[in-house]
Amino acid sequence: MQMEKKYVILVGDGMGDYPLAELNGRTPLEAASTPHLDRLSSRGRLGMARTIPDCMEPGSDVANMSLLGYDPRIYHTGRAPLEAASMGIRLEERDLAFRCNLVNLRRDASGVMRMADYSAGHISTPESRELISALQEATAGSVLRLYPGVSYRHLLVWPEGPQGLPTTPPHDITGEPSDPYGAVYLTDPVLTAFIRKAEQILAGHPVNLNRQREGKLTANSVWLWGQGRAPAMPTLKERFGLNGAMISAVDLLKGLGVYAGLEPIAVPGATGYLDTNYAGKVQAAIEALRRGQLVFIHVEAPDEAGHEGSLEKKIRAIEDLDVKVVAPLVDGLREFAAVRMLIVTDHLTPIEKKTHVADPVPFLLVEDLNGGNAGSSDAPAFCEKTARESGWRVGDGVDLFKVFIGT
Repeated sequence: MQMEKKYVILVGDGMGDYPLAELNGRTPLEAASTPHLDRLSSRGRLGMARTIPDCMEPGSDVANMSLLGYDPRIYHTGRAPLEAASMGIRLEERDLAFRCNLVNLRRDASGVMRMADYSAGHISTPESRELISALQEATAGSVLRLYPGVSYRHLLVWPEGPQGLPTTPPHDITGEPSDPYGAVYLTDPVLTAFIRKAEQILAGHPVNLNRQREGKLTANSVWLWGQGRAPAMPTLKERFGLNGAMISAVDLLKGLGVYAGLEPIAVPGATGYLDTNYAGKVQAAIEALRRGQLVFIHVEAPDEAGHEGSLEKKIRAIEDLDVKVVAPLVDGLREFAAVRMLIVTDHLTPIEKKTHVADPVPFLLVEDLNGGNAGSSDAPAFCEKTARESGWRVGDGVDLFKVFIGT
């Protein structure tokens, strides 16, 4: 048994929510069956923390940076530079990186173009790679550089690109008219040319034609957002003497791990959705702790369900996290003598809003996972209500991280 203290952070992205009438005033986290989380709550402390500083957008980039102990007001430059780091893309000092979503835009009966789906129906990675490859060929002479990512998530780099464009995350405007938000791209001829060319190529691409025949949403446009330049961040080793690993299907989190000095672990079959390889993530976490001190495990599926406005999928995602991650993870962590564990949601993604909000988030801190009592079945459930009722308030995510590691 390893005696060195180990630190485990498990993030259920967007897992928090608001009480819903269809759940008799409960949240999805309250309504879901989570016996393993609930048992852990009897062995730790429930509380609330604010992961989004005032005057900042409630993005996963801001929230998870905060949960890793970095003040976003100091270190945050944008989402896309973090994703670039995950993809092995080195940004020069004046490079401007954008997240490039493959999306589905659709005209309604009155002729208004709307953001039908921010993910083009959760297009598969093989399909999206074909589309991005075609766009790369079509824009080969442009100053812009396009890089393929996972599913609908890709990257565009613009050397010497101008900062300050007021872009909008597409998941914030699902179902809304897209033209008022897309008009920002028409203010620059480089972006205008790129988007028009992309829509032309996508319209006739075999991947989209095949998806159309199968009754699936097509990726008929691109959407740029989350731009920024490379941040300057000290590593967790430099700040706290900690090394470790980042486990996530999402480039944003893996890139954040790179800047924090954590090893980004690629888990085969990790999709960032309900079909992800949960078992692979758990196994990777245990193996990472055998050679390091800290592991940050990120599960994206609850957030995706929230953006879709699907109550059924969100409850399923939460229950999957409980059964397929928490249960085997706690079992696997028994090989380590001293384990501190933090279970938290980075932000709320309420079903009724289909986007992130900046409300405080619930967390569960277990200071000695393999010591003390074994827990009980009648402990307070892990949910927003019990976390609020605990009375423990931690100022922000940075403070929570410091409490977690005991500094």
